[in-house]
Amino acid sequence: MRRILTLGILTLTASFALVGQAVPVTGADDPAPLFTDKDPVLNRNKQAAMHIVFDLLAYSHWEDAPKYLTERYIQHNPCCASGRQIVMDLFGKMAKPKPIPASTKDYTPKIVAVLAQGDLVAVINRVERPDPRNPGQTYTTTHYDMWRFVDGKADEHWDEGSINAPGAARGAPKQ
Repeated sequence: MRRILTLGILTLTASFALVGQAVPVTGADDPAPLFTDKDPVLNRNKQAAMHIVFDLLAYSHWEDAPKYLTERYIQHNPCCASGRQIVMDLFGKMAKPKPIPASTKDYTPKIVAVLAQGDLVAVINRVERPDPRNPGQTYTTTHYDMWRFVDGKADEHWDEGSINAPGAARGAPKQ
């Protein structure tokens, strides 16, 4: 019985030791090649997704949204209503436009992968979040966005968005 208890304690201790030792998430040194495809339709959609991720979301150039989003833009993130103008107004108020780096190697967020099939494009990027187990420290994980495209523009969007508590600040995770 003592052996079984000792083995159980060692197994439990080892499993706790493994928690928090995940390999940190890194992104591509240069994301541009991830947003290209030999198929012309997939390439067009990936290019539009790249502009959404960087020009709109990362660098807040929401005045360019009509180039990349349909007017009806269906939003599945519970924080936002559907409609291109609604999204432009919401995100446009959150941050002032920032200069877009000349080299895609300097872009943030750091992109892990871009997947495209049919009319869908999914972009997975690295995010840094506060570690609730270790105040003052952070950990890296992934965030995803997926869009359905119609004629080269995003018409529908999904991500792992959540509803914030009343009065809680809505902020983007650190890239």
